[in-house]
Parts: sequence; structure tokens; C-alpha cells
Amino acid sequence: MRVVREIQHPHFKITLFHWNNRYLLKLESGLLEQTFKVSEFDVTSEAEVEQLLDDEFLKEAADRFTEMAESLAQAQARHF
Repeated sequence: MRVVREIQHPHFKITLFHWNNRYLLKLESGLLEQTFKVSEFDVTSEAEVEQLLDDEFLKEAADRFTEMAESLAQAQARHF
């Protein structure tokens, strides 16, 4: 797996990878992460993959991180 680049963002660590005919967009927030796979045949460049990171996409990712954290906290409360 090759790291293409790290994309600056104030709230997430965002890394773009290239691997096995796919681009992977990995967003990290604390101990949580989300990975999105895009076929290299669906885009014409790495820059086109980065265009996916618009305000709406990043807001949805932030909301999903909140849901993930809540889900983990609830599971931990049930079992610990």
C-alpha cells in the first residue's frame, strides 16, 4: 500500500492511499477511523478523489464519528 499524501484538515487526519487498483481515503478521529474505497477506474486522477472531500461529505463523516463513539460507549457500558 502506498501513501499518496496526507490531506490537511482541522478535525481529522486524512490520508489518501493507493493500493490494488483502488484509492483509499482514510479519515481518523481519535481512536476511530473510516475508510472509503474508490476504484481507480472510476476517477481520472488523485485530485479527483480529493474532490470527494467536500463540506457535505466531511460533515457526514463527523456525524458518523459521533455515532460511532456513542455506539462504542454504549457497548462498553453494557459489558464493563
